[in-house]
Amino acid sequence: MSLSLMLTLCQRSARGFVLRPGSVNIRLAVTAAQQRHNCPAVESSINQQHNRTFLTMACVQQQQRCVSIENINPAIKTMEYAVRGPLVIRAGVIEKELEQGANKPFKEVIRANIGDCHAMGQPPITFIRQVLGLVSYPPLFNDSSIPADAKKRARDILDGCKGGSVGSYSDSAGIEVIRRHAAEYIQRRDGGIPADWQNIILSAGASGGIKVLMALLRCSIEGKKPGVMIPIPQYPLYSATISEFDMEQIGYYLDEANKWGLDIAELERSLSEARNVSAPRILVVINPGNPTGQVLSRANIEDIIKFAQRERLVLFADEVYQDNVYEAGSKFHSFKKVMMEMGEPFSKMELCSFMSCSKGYMGECGIRGGYTEIVNLCPDVRTMLLKCISAQLCPTTAGQAVLDCVVNPPQKGEPSYEQFEKEKAAVLESLRERAELVARTFNSIEGFSCNPVQGAMYAFPQIRLPPKALEAAKKEGKPADTFYAFQLLEETGICIVPGSGFGQRPGTYHFRTTILPQPEKLKEMLGLFKSFHEKFLQKYK
Repeated sequence: MSLSLMLTLCQRSARGFVLRPGSVNIRLAVTAAQQRHNCPAVESSINQQHNRTFLTMACVQQQQRCVSIENINPAIKTMEYAVRGPLVIRAGVIEKELEQGANKPFKEVIRANIGDCHAMGQPPITFIRQVLGLVSYPPLFNDSSIPADAKKRARDILDGCKGGSVGSYSDSAGIEVIRRHAAEYIQRRDGGIPADWQNIILSAGASGGIKVLMALLRCSIEGKKPGVMIPIPQYPLYSATISEFDMEQIGYYLDEANKWGLDIAELERSLSEARNVSAPRILVVINPGNPTGQVLSRANIEDIIKFAQRERLVLFADEVYQDNVYEAGSKFHSFKKVMMEMGEPFSKMELCSFMSCSKGYMGECGIRGGYTEIVNLCPDVRTMLLKCISAQLCPTTAGQAVLDCVVNPPQKGEPSYEQFEKEKAAVLESLRERAELVARTFNSIEGFSCNPVQGAMYAFPQIRLPPKALEAAKKEGKPADTFYAFQLLEETGICIVPGSGFGQRPGTYHFRTTILPQPEKLKEMLGLFKSFHEKFLQKYK
């Protein structure tokens, strides 16, 4: 009775107003229905079956809509992005509650879930913001307090823009002078190994370049989905994009016992199993690592290159943290440099490497600037790639301008050089100290083990949870690390990302936290963490 009445109400509402459970309109409609049909149980039935009613109404309303949850891209429904998942949504709700005066055992949410440098208090680099200000508002060229080299960089950028304005479209691959500067930067970085500016594609952060290159290789082979090998734990951009593009995820486990190193035998195992169901095409390597913070040795990189060459895989080198190396004895080696120095056949391999201005000492996450260097790509394929990106018009010109400051920074003898180097060094030294503090503190907590944070901006400690906590998590229908993370958030205001959102070996539990909170805030956070964990263990012993 109530369901058919609900359908009738919904059909009538489509002509006049939309009915939603709990709304004034539906209460008025239900009252009218009670009078007409003598059915006082209708409203009770609606309240008891809120979800069913909502879906029923939505289905009825589909009579006027072309798009429903049933006929959207199914790949979108399976896509997940843990870094901005349910915990982060809850953290946002808690922040609103605090603003409205809610009584919590803490005064603020500490967002340790994402590598958002400036949101966590990192100051911007003066030179970068001066150039960005100049290209955005040219009257600042009259400001005598802005150094001449910043003005020179800004003029060069504006000269490369149509109409002399960053408000104009650039070429789809980016402003030519910035692409040239990026090639010069790579050549300097790699000790003189040539880089062709025409192989540089600018993008809205590294993510834009990663996604367009993955889209290029989205092609079934012999009836099998294209496969993408990604490290586990991994950065969720990859798993989300693989799902979105309906490709096959091929996970290979990093070696936690060996500072999250990359074991070739594990690559071989993963690839062998994957070939039964997919056509592996891409090998993704994140160096320095996210979320694991490792920095690969040159010998390890050579072995990875040999493996990719032997198995005919395109290398995706995610190198956005190349400035973030902290541990003594660790050093960043670009895949391109190692590949070229190994000689043929390795120097002829296809490689896509990615860089961003969101990380490093810059931390300009929201401005969205990045580049991709494509190496040894077939000219015809490169033409198709350029055609593909032309449909996106161009990356943000503000992001391109910031990237130019990264690849073409002040040089010795220029007026901005000393301040630039001082600010850059201060950021990286502070991150080094915080990296050591985080690993040392977690290793001092019962039930925790944490590898050194050799680079990047994250720690990925393992937690050993007591059996009663595992049982409680199971009863709530949550992974144990998610159960732990929610309790941590509700009791301390600390927002982390459970390891299950990045992938981990079965039976192990981790979480990712950034090292980005400023030193005093980080010490406070770690103190809260330790206190919470001790209480958690007492509760579930």
